[in-house]
Amino acid sequence: MRAEAARSTLAALTVEALIGYPDRVHAVVPHPITWAGALIDLLERSLNTPERGPGTRRAFGVLTLFAVAGAAVGLGAAAARLPPPARVAAASVGLAQRSLYTHVAAVLHDLEAGNLPAARRSVGKVVGRDTDALDASGVVAAAIESLAESFNDAVVAPAFWLQLGGLPALYAYKAVNTADSLIGHTEPRWRAFGWASARADDALNLAPARLAGLLIAMAGGRGWRTMLSDAGRHASPNAGWPEAAMAGALGVRLGGPATYDGISVERPAFGAGPLPGVSDLRRGLHLYRVACGLLWTLLAVEARPWRR
Repeated sequence: MRAEAARSTLAALTVEALIGYPDRVHAVVPHPITWAGALIDLLERSLNTPERGPGTRRAFGVLTLFAVAGAAVGLGAAAARLPPPARVAAASVGLAQRSLYTHVAAVLHDLEAGNLPAARRSVGKVVGRDTDALDASGVVAAAIESLAESFNDAVVAPAFWLQLGGLPALYAYKAVNTADSLIGHTEPRWRAFGWASARADDALNLAPARLAGLLIAMAGGRGWRTMLSDAGRHASPNAGWPEAAMAGALGVRLGGPATYDGISVERPAFGAGPLPGVSDLRRGLHLYRVACGLLWTLLAVEARPWRR
């Protein structure tokens, strides 16, 4: 069973890397993540109203999480009954190797063309911070941090849960991760309602995030010490692992102050090197490709194609 699950996961990763989710398909059938996002938004607007107390809003947040995750499990169970090629295609939509690379590579392309305003717009598609006032180094740092953190959220963790529990587990993970990104915030509006989503996402990423950091350090041939010493500084119990590993692997400093919706936030720094430049973003994309290749290699070993 483990070998079969590894083969299925590797097949899904391969299909997603080659094809992704084409825009022409998205125009006809929006990506399933948007379905989860629409449901979460509907429930949040209906249940997370100001007149309700924190306890009630937290309870409704728990119900929202169960509703969204339950729907995802049901959809995954239905997809698991499809013929094998269709199952692989259904699994590939829960992965985003190609999409992540494409979005970050667009930032690099804009910077190499000397178009800082375009680079700010491009990086704004993959980060939550304000980007209008970022200098070139700030754009690079934001892109690298997103690349590292999303290597876990978009690649390693989905593959981990796909192999462990098939399509129901993959879809449940993506639903929880989407809920965390939309409502799992500490701002007053979401603090109570999004509590369950944030905690569930933390739990589901505990093992994958550390694996993601390990793969990045392996890809760079260094970064272990930075990962082990700096990962715990992050407010998230998971995001610091791949980010600190990337900082150490590249020999640069990531993190530090950032602005969100006009509010400056003090964040910890990862790594002791200089601020990153354009060449570091190019190297970061190379490390990302190598780390993805290492993940594929682990799955290939687990699949044991040379054995019956």
